[in-house]
Amino acid sequence: MTPDVRQRTDPPHNGTEIEVLHGFLSWHRATLLGKTHGLDAAQLAQRLPPSQMTLGGMLKHLAYVEDWWFNQVFAGNPEPEPWAGADWTADDDWEWHSAVDDTPQELRSLLEKSIAVSEEILGDALAAPEGLSAYAVMPSRRHPDNPFDLRWIVVHMIEEYARHNGHADLLRESIDGVTGE
Repeated sequence: MTPDVRQRTDPPHNGTEIEVLHGFLSWHRATLLGKTHGLDAAQLAQRLPPSQMTLGGMLKHLAYVEDWWFNQVFAGNPEPEPWAGADWTADDDWEWHSAVDDTPQELRSLLEKSIAVSEEILGDALAAPEGLSAYAVMPSRRHPDNPFDLRWIVVHMIEEYARHNGHADLLRESIDGVTGE
């Protein structure tokens, strides 16, 4: 089965800063969902040694990253489930490792829900006068006197998806030979 990328829209070739940035973020989100489309639990749990990375783990990781950066760091909201109940001390890669216990639908739904929350937060922030220059509520751990702005978070999320979409290309090809964007 080939990935379903019908939901994906190419990023704009020109436009405002946020139109271009949001276009690339949306494209990368849809790319990852397309790379995992139609795969069952066993396929989402398949590894390409020596890496321990799986497509299911990637879905859950990016759901966490969406929530972390937009919902927690930028908006300052408390950590929701399933993240709040995770034992991060015992396993700092919990989202990657626990994905094998989730169904494909649970993994996709978790990412889609996290994206929807991120989109609501992003939309509200962009409607404010500060726009992309708005500062995150949570300070940087390494540089507490230099807070993140929304622009940095959006660009970081594009980088995060782009990096993992490259991994997803290799994993998907190893599962069933499917290649492409």
